[in-house]
Amino acid sequence: MASANCLLYECFSGISGDMHLGALIDLGVPAEFLAQNLRKLGLDGEFRLHVSRTSKHGIEGTDVTVECLEASGAARRTLPDINDIIDQAGLPSDTAGLAKSMFHALASAEAKVHGVGVEEVHLHETGATDALVDLVGAALGIGYLAPDTICSGPVELGSGTVECDHGTMPVPAPATAELLKGVPVMRGGVEGEATTPTGAAILATVVDQWNSKVSFSAERIGYGMGKRDFRLPNVLRLAFGSTDQALESERICEIETNLDDMSPEAFEPLLEDLLQAGAQDVFFTPIVMKKSRPGVRVSVLAKDDDRLRIASQLIASSTTLGVRIHSLDKLLLSRTSDTVPTELGLVRVKTVNLPSGGARWKAEFEDVKRIAREHGMTYQRAKILIDAELAFKLA
Repeated sequence: MASANCLLYECFSGISGDMHLGALIDLGVPAEFLAQNLRKLGLDGEFRLHVSRTSKHGIEGTDVTVECLEASGAARRTLPDINDIIDQAGLPSDTAGLAKSMFHALASAEAKVHGVGVEEVHLHETGATDALVDLVGAALGIGYLAPDTICSGPVELGSGTVECDHGTMPVPAPATAELLKGVPVMRGGVEGEATTPTGAAILATVVDQWNSKVSFSAERIGYGMGKRDFRLPNVLRLAFGSTDQALESERICEIETNLDDMSPEAFEPLLEDLLQAGAQDVFFTPIVMKKSRPGVRVSVLAKDDDRLRIASQLIASSTTLGVRIHSLDKLLLSRTSDTVPTELGLVRVKTVNLPSGGARWKAEFEDVKRIAREHGMTYQRAKILIDAELAFKLA
């Protein structure tokens, strides 16, 4: 089976920079490797890195504390200042590039909140020494593990309020909210701020797939300890293992409604309207409703970002009074589409890659139907001839 190395984030109690460092070390990244490379930043006398073993709710893991010395933790640096520090450290180019990308994401979020340019914003607490250690350390640790892909499940944000440069704000902090737009999140699972802007910047930069339901086999698991005591263990869990490379993930939604008062002939234009509006698929299921009335369940699959537009189209084109929407994680085989010349004409062929390493292909229905019409033969005859030729060419 084709597989790839995968790093899986489980942020059920949030994520912060020091929790992330702790989880990386617990997963097998040597603490001395991090400390040795962090010293290249030229921040001697500005911080000390403390690493210890602790437990939360009976779960043992690694606790990392970045102790900022004197007033260094309150240092205000711009993005160009930070890029200069990283460039002068002599780190591997991939590590330096990843660290700078994290800071750019963080600066972009702060700039959006403040309404200024990215290079103009002073990063305040996010530009302090501890953030440099957290984000450069994150880039070093991920570079050390070298995963082929990085996945994450939903991120817990917390509840209540947080004190930041903008005053007292509801959780999440403004920069955190900006960084995690479009990301599956949870709220209210713990009391207080669970995910910090630094933690959000790491996730927003490195995660390839927002899906914890990938086909995944864990080889090592690490726990990074938080500083708070929540109802849940305040830990970040990272797992390193392998995932099926043939499977891709997609966040979609299912929009559905039950109808018992619409004319049967109205369902075909409803289907056409929904597909025209951008639905991925539409299907009808016969059901029995209250008082034994026969009805039809209309189910529509759509991209998560299109949910409101598709739902509005379903309401407008049917007799429903309302719809139900469910978010889904969709796993699908990776696929390619090519146009293949045959004796009867050009045919589009869709090929999917199987977990076993093999492949499966299918000729496009509309092309087979067109060829059958052009050559005055039945669809079944055209399909037999085309499939036989494709089987020889694609073997």
